[in-house]
Amino acid sequence: MIWALAYLPVLAGLAIWSIGGTRVRLAIMAVAVAATTLTMALIAGGQARRFAWSETLVLQAGLPPLAQAVAILIPAILVAIIFYAAAHEDERGLPRLLGLMLVFTGGMELIVIAADLVTLLIGWEIVGACSWALIGHKWRQQAPGLSANFAFVLTRAGDLGLFLAVMATFAGTGDIGYDSLGTLEGWPLALAAFGLLLAAISKAGQLPFAPWLFRAMDGPTSVSALLHSATMVAAGAYILARLQPQLSAAPGFGAAAMVLGLATAILGGWAALRQTHAKKLLAGSTSAQMGLMIATVGAGYPGIAVLHLIVHAATKAALFCAAGMAHRVSGSFDLRRMGLGRTMPATALLVAIGALSLAAAPPLSGGWSKEEMVKALEHAGPFWAAAIILAGGLSAAYATRFAVSAFGFGFGDDRKARALPGELAGLALLSGATLVLSALWWPPVHEAAARWIGADLPNGSRLGLIASLSSVALGILAGVRVARSDSAAPAQDWLGLPILYEHGVIRPFHAFAHNAAQVDDRVIDLIPRGVASLTTGLSGRLARADDDTIDGLAPGAADRAKGGSIQAWQGAVGIAVRASTALAALGASTGERISDLMPSGGGRIAGMAGADLRRLQTGFAHHYYTILMVGFGLAVGMLILGG
Repeated sequence: MIWALAYLPVLAGLAIWSIGGTRVRLAIMAVAVAATTLTMALIAGGQARRFAWSETLVLQAGLPPLAQAVAILIPAILVAIIFYAAAHEDERGLPRLLGLMLVFTGGMELIVIAADLVTLLIGWEIVGACSWALIGHKWRQQAPGLSANFAFVLTRAGDLGLFLAVMATFAGTGDIGYDSLGTLEGWPLALAAFGLLLAAISKAGQLPFAPWLFRAMDGPTSVSALLHSATMVAAGAYILARLQPQLSAAPGFGAAAMVLGLATAILGGWAALRQTHAKKLLAGSTSAQMGLMIATVGAGYPGIAVLHLIVHAATKAALFCAAGMAHRVSGSFDLRRMGLGRTMPATALLVAIGALSLAAAPPLSGGWSKEEMVKALEHAGPFWAAAIILAGGLSAAYATRFAVSAFGFGFGDDRKARALPGELAGLALLSGATLVLSALWWPPVHEAAARWIGADLPNGSRLGLIASLSSVALGILAGVRVARSDSAAPAQDWLGLPILYEHGVIRPFHAFAHNAAQVDDRVIDLIPRGVASLTTGLSGRLARADDDTIDGLAPGAADRAKGGSIQAWQGAVGIAVRASTALAALGASTGERISDLMPSGGGRIAGMAGADLRRLQTGFAHHYYTILMVGFGLAVGMLILGG
């Protein structure tokens, strides 16, 4: 059953994409699949399975309590988002959208249940490919396609770290299991640990990979809600928490995770606060919140990070859904053009729940998990505690800014609009989950949750709690002030980091690619062209030699015979001459064609092969990705047949 957590959503998603149907029919089918996946996640806890492709390559799946908590979270969030998407998104392309979201979910479930690095890598690749397709869902428009490519390439750069971890682990132990990862020492351990950290921060939108989350906002809102809450972005924080016991022995791993996480939390929080685009504000928030989780893992409390991941998923999915509803009514994602509190009061109330939880205001669930993370960083030292308290204040500021700007009251708005039933149902489920999770403030509940997933609850100081709550209060006041001010949109996204990439990486790479193409056309292509020209020239010379020499023997012999005595044409001699003349004629026609075919045909084949090989070098990423997937499929088939 544990493998079905991954392949059931994938197969069902592909089927829904193929079958299609009305909004209602699609929603019913997709919800049924998500609910079935949720049920399996609830009853599959503690299971472990193995699939042997060969003696050395064995895929392993397991569902310990920490993984089971995330496995339950994914389809639970998906159910609410399906309700929202079926009502909110355009009907054109809806079967593909919902089908790919289910495939996306299956890939994430494979990451969660993976107990070895190759299974993890397969799930990692599935969610990467699905994110590219989902961000570029509106492929008829130029911007989504370009943004999908940007996000795909940037995250793929970080994925190289996962390949490095696989190779280092196999080279050091001869195995790929998570247990073997824990037996590494020295350089192999460092390569595996920092390779996994690199892969995780790229997926989680941490520095220096954070700008891809802003570009991903060109995708549908329902995709953003799923991507930022329980799937691809969450994969980075989850895998570090899952493997923290094995990775913590690597020298400098904990410090590196805290530096990267808190730097992203602070800078991402500032970038979010300055945004006037609703979805980009939430995207910056996601980078910041994932940074807090990664820093908590680095401090040695992976269970606390996972609890915050669960709380954050419900909150962030709700706020993204609300942003999409505000865009449908106002016609823009510009926060300065919203202010829909009077127009959509029920939605505004549900948004207030999510925003206050994201701001870490007691007694909502986000407040409890954030305070636990503050306690965890206190154990690492006062500097780390001060950094997370600052990041918490920024969280309160941008969450308040979003809620007040998008759904504040008192703007005198006279627009007549209402939430669609499906939109409101999805938002209500997510905000309701935020309220239910707020029971974590009650000691029996959070102690039971910690025991279930094996989390250690840290002890904190009273001074740290006072400082943290004061930072939240100041952040809320700052958020209200920013929302009420007539702030201009920032000149550059993510503090100018995309511009740095444009001028420092993208343009130089394009110039290098252009120059390489010129070398390829003018130098490397000389090889097939030269072979084709040489073969063609040789075939021409051979043909002329055939005409001048070989074909000339038979006519000459016949002439000499004709010039002899008339008796030469009579009797046995005449018969021989006539036979040789006939054979010469046959050699001059059919034989010539056959002999000419070999050199001329070889020349043509060489020329055609060179032209076809050049056509493979298109320069288009999707062509190369298709070739890669075909090769990967052939490799999988060979492994299956070999096993």
